[in-house]
Amino acid sequence: MRYGWIVLLLLSFPVLEAIGIFWVAHAIGSWVLLLLLLAAVAGIMLIRIERAVWGPRLLFSLQSGAHPLASLFASGRILLAGGLLVFPGFISDAIALVLLLIPGTWAGRKADPMRPANDDVLEGEFKREPDDLLR
Repeated sequence: MRYGWIVLLLLSFPVLEAIGIFWVAHAIGSWVLLLLLLAAVAGIMLIRIERAVWGPRLLFSLQSGAHPLASLFASGRILLAGGLLVFPGFISDAIALVLLLIPGTWAGRKADPMRPANDDVLEGEFKREPDDLLR
């Protein structure tokens, strides 16, 4: 089996999460339930907000001349972090926090709101000077 360790890791992840919950519950007591509930609520809020924001973010990246994959990766990263926060456990919460702390520009250039979408425009001043030869 070539990818057996990936299957083993995916199947053992809930067990590792349960062990982590028991260790934290042993250390801090019943506050662990409140922490898990707050993490789940935060994950649900992240998913709800991102569902409303991904379309305008994609439109803004297209209008500003940035690559649209940057906004799609940012939305996907936030949705994945929200899903990991909803999943009960502290290992998935730590992975979600790492995903949320990664800077948002993965693909393409940074979107500059003051830069036009077409880069062919040259800006400058024009001044007509009188020609002595034409008079």
